[in-house]
Amino acid sequence: MSTATNEATAPVRTLSKDSRLVALIVASAFFMQLLDGAIIATSLPQMAHSFGIQPLEMSVGITVYMLTVAVFMPLSGWMADRFGARNIFLLAILVFTLASLACGLSQNLTQFVLARAVQGLGGAMMTPVGRIVVLRQAKKTELVHAIALISWPALFAPVIGPLVGGFITTYASWRWNFFINVPLGALGLFLVSRFVPNHRDVDSPPLDVRGFVLSALGMSGLLYGLESFVHAGGHYLMPLTLVVTGSLIGLFAVRHLRRAARPLLDLTAFRAPTFAISTLSAGTYFRMSINATPFLLPLLFQVGFGMTALAAGAYVLAYFAGNLGMKTITTPTLRRFGFRKVLFVNGVLAALSIMACAAFTPSTPEYLITAVLVFAGLTRSMQFTALNTLAFADVTAAQRSSASTLSSMLQQVSMLLGVAVAAAVLNASQSLHATPVLTLVDFRAAFIVIGLIALVSACSFLKLERHAGAEVSGHRPAAA
Repeated sequence: MSTATNEATAPVRTLSKDSRLVALIVASAFFMQLLDGAIIATSLPQMAHSFGIQPLEMSVGITVYMLTVAVFMPLSGWMADRFGARNIFLLAILVFTLASLACGLSQNLTQFVLARAVQGLGGAMMTPVGRIVVLRQAKKTELVHAIALISWPALFAPVIGPLVGGFITTYASWRWNFFINVPLGALGLFLVSRFVPNHRDVDSPPLDVRGFVLSALGMSGLLYGLESFVHAGGHYLMPLTLVVTGSLIGLFAVRHLRRAARPLLDLTAFRAPTFAISTLSAGTYFRMSINATPFLLPLLFQVGFGMTALAAGAYVLAYFAGNLGMKTITTPTLRRFGFRKVLFVNGVLAALSIMACAAFTPSTPEYLITAVLVFAGLTRSMQFTALNTLAFADVTAAQRSSASTLSSMLQQVSMLLGVAVAAAVLNASQSLHATPVLTLVDFRAAFIVIGLIALVSACSFLKLERHAGAEVSGHRPAAA
C-alpha cells in the first residue's frame, strides 16, 4: 500500500503530450474492438439469411470469438514482455483487421467461424497489451487521466454499437460492419508504429506451458458456461457443469501459479489491497452491475414497454450521455475526495440509480426516465474510471504485465457474470409468476437485485485506507 509522501501529494499533472497521444491511439484500437463486438448481434438475422441457415446457428460466431479470447488472453502479458509491448500490440491490430476482412468476405458459416476465431486471437492480445503500453508510458501522477482516456471505449461502444450495427445492416450490408475495421486498423497500425515506444523486458522468462494450459482451460470453461447460462432456456445442467469445471481448473491454475518459480501470471499483485479490491472482490461485483444494466435497459423498453428498437436506443443514448458528461470532472473529484470516499459515495448513488429503473412504467414521463438514465451514466462513468485507475495505483513496474492481463481476465468474467445474473433473475421471476412472456414485475426484480449487489459492493470500498491510491489521485487526507 502506498503512503502519502511528498510525491504522493504533489499536484496531479495533466497528461504529457506523448502520454496523451499514446493513450488516445490505444483507446481508438479498443474502440474498434469493442464496437465490433457490440454491433454483431444486430446483424445475425441478415448474416444467417446470406449463409442460408437459421439465425440461432449464428450464435456460434459469438461463442467461438469469446472462447478464443479466453484461451489466449492469459498469454498476452508474457508475449508483451518477451517480444515487446508495441510489437504485440501491432500484431494484435493486424490480426484483428485481417480477420475482420475475412469475416466480411465469408460465404458460409464455416468460413465465418474460422475468421471469428482468428479475430478473437487478435482481441485476446489487444486489451491487456494496450493497457500495458499505456501503463509503461504514463507516470503515476498521470494515471487518472490516462486510464480515463482508455476507459471511454468500454463505456461508449456497447451503447452505440447496436444503433451503428442496425443502421449499417439496414442501409448498406452486414458485411460493412466488418469492412469498416479495415481502414481503422490500417490507421491504427501506422499510428502505433510511428508514435508508440517499444518497451521490452530484458529478462523475460520462458513460457510457463502448464500455467498457460490451466489458465486457458479454466477461463474458457467458466466464460462459456456463463454465456451458455444466459441462453439456457431453463436447461441449466450443462452451463452449471461448465462453470463448476472451469472454476475447479481455475483453482488448480492458481495453485500452480503460486508455486511455480517463474509463472505465466504473477499473482503477487493481489497482495496490494488496492489491486485486489478493485479487480477481484468488490470491483468484480460492481462491474457485474455496471455490465448488467445496459443488458436490461433495451429489454425493458422493447419487451416491457413495447417500444421500437429506435425509441429504446434513444433512451440508451441518454445513458451514454451521462457517461461522457462525467469525464471532465473525474480527475478533480478524485483529487478532492480520494478513491475511498468516491468509490463509496458514488457507488451508493450508482446503485440507487440502478434500482430507480425498477420504478419505470410506460406512463413514466420521458424527462424523468431520461434524467435517471443520465444520472446513472454519470455515476457509472465515475465508478468505472476510478476502479480502473485504483487497480494500478500500487502495482510495481515488474507486476504491470501480469496485473494488466489479470485485470482483463476478471473484467471478462464480470461482464458475462453480470448478464448471467440478470438473465437468471428475469427467468426466475417469470417462472415464479408463471407468465408466458416477461413482464414489468420481472424487470423490477432484476433491477433491484442488480442494484443491491452494487450497493453491497459500494460499502465494501470502506475497507480501503483513507490514503489509498494517494500517489495517483493526489488526494491529501485530512489529519486524523
